[in-house]
Amino acid sequence: MQKTNHTGPTGIDEGNHADKNAIFENQLIQKENEQVSLLCVAGRIAAVRSRADLWNIINNEILDLFGSQYYTLCLLSEDADTHYPFLHSRDKRLENDKVDSPIIHRQHPVNDGVFDIALSAGQPVIFQLAELTKQKDIAPYVHYWFKLGIKEMMLVKITNANQDRGVLFLYSNKAGAFSPEKFNLLSGVADLLGTGMCNVLANEKIEQQIEEINRYRQQLEEEKAYLIEEQSGNRFSGFIGHSQEIQKTFRLISQVAPSDATVLLLGETGTGKELVARAIHEASPRRGKLMIKVNCAALPANLIESELFGHEKGSFTGAADRRIGKFELANNSTLFLDEIGELPPELQVKLLRALQEKEIERVGGGKTISVNVRIIAATNRNLEKEVSQNRFRSDLYYRLNVFPITLPPLRKRKEDIPALTSYFIERFARNSGKKISGISQKAMAKLISYAWPGNIRELEHLIERAVLLTNKSIIKMIQLPEQIGVDGGSNDKAFQIRPLEEIEREYILKVLKVCRGRISGPNGAATKLKMPATTLISKMQRLGIKKEHFVTGKDDEEA
Repeated sequence: MQKTNHTGPTGIDEGNHADKNAIFENQLIQKENEQVSLLCVAGRIAAVRSRADLWNIINNEILDLFGSQYYTLCLLSEDADTHYPFLHSRDKRLENDKVDSPIIHRQHPVNDGVFDIALSAGQPVIFQLAELTKQKDIAPYVHYWFKLGIKEMMLVKITNANQDRGVLFLYSNKAGAFSPEKFNLLSGVADLLGTGMCNVLANEKIEQQIEEINRYRQQLEEEKAYLIEEQSGNRFSGFIGHSQEIQKTFRLISQVAPSDATVLLLGETGTGKELVARAIHEASPRRGKLMIKVNCAALPANLIESELFGHEKGSFTGAADRRIGKFELANNSTLFLDEIGELPPELQVKLLRALQEKEIERVGGGKTISVNVRIIAATNRNLEKEVSQNRFRSDLYYRLNVFPITLPPLRKRKEDIPALTSYFIERFARNSGKKISGISQKAMAKLISYAWPGNIRELEHLIERAVLLTNKSIIKMIQLPEQIGVDGGSNDKAFQIRPLEEIEREYILKVLKVCRGRISGPNGAATKLKMPATTLISKMQRLGIKKEHFVTGKDDEEA
């Protein structure tokens, strides 16, 4: 039976017209569906704030729109020569593929025969992987996906503000899964992804800036707390004295301060090593920032590492928050490591690495932090002896011993005792509200004759006690500590162990006083001491005995 074509009054084939209407209606429905899909995706992307949000939208909604199983959203690098994954599918097969999976995570050149084609094309492009793998020098990730069973991939360029930003890769394990009929929808989705991706990048940058602001705020708070602590414990703000020994120290400070050289302060306890460290810092180009101090002997061994390098939240029991260490606080400033000889051996290794590499890691953190810190270390121990007895690392000692300064004990700068005493009397009298103008000659002579094993710190505490006990305008009584006798007990009349040089100096001064200042001649001190006059003069120079000490009748206690 022959098919009959029916025509209307106008002569148009009504059957063809109905077919065209059906096609047109299908196209309208498809466009409406695409618009609905785009509106839904647009609404979701508008609320995107993180990569996780964007990942959920692509993985749970966009893949289904195009019948895709996996995807990779690649971004152009800032140099525009390479591209790298910004987001990608997560699948057990990808996670278990430990050999080749890094291929899709690393950077690749833009001109890799796939990415560049998608960038230059005016619409999405479809590739058959079986054909691509036959090409020479094709991108390694093509072979990777082909091994996982991917048959076809569809790519579309991602733009934002008319700038190329990257490419979206959609993968399917079925041949013929992608159709050009979806190109318009994919292009629309790509435009939305460009906006969402840029929003995510902007939010990440803001979060990074907020994190840096919080880090600097925390650092400022730490510095403020540290400064308050230091100011409350600050003993005195300047050097007192004009002796040759202290003048030598001044010269060394002026030589090393302008540099970034590591300084090692040596000397007995109480000689003012922290004061010298502050003087070096204040005379250096780093004086605009606070000098940070760590007393290595005042902290338990298990806390020193955290104190020096900081720790991350939860890195150990009690670490409720992240804490910035002293090295970070001292960045572009000076770090004073007091009592460095007390540092445990295991921490000596980490300190050496920080000094050599100028890098640290917080406890419990894997991030390396660069620091620019000038080190001043101090100890009252003989570090060379500690090294020889394997209690201190030789490499750390040599790293610290760049510019050593040995501070003189108070018994070797006795001419500074009157000035130091006056300073402490004035300070403590003012603090206690007393009017004390000075100290008697007898009390001063007693101070000068004392050996001062605790040095300036001992003098300071003794004067503070004397001020509190004095009810008059002049201090007349000084209660010196009891000296330790040879039997180990305490007795004023017991034998006092004193340096031989000190006894020799005192005896020569007394002989000179008896001889009325004469050195040579029949009645001179050299004759009575049975030594040549030149030898006596040499001894006097070595012991710091000056002419005014004996010509005016003053003995050693008033020197």
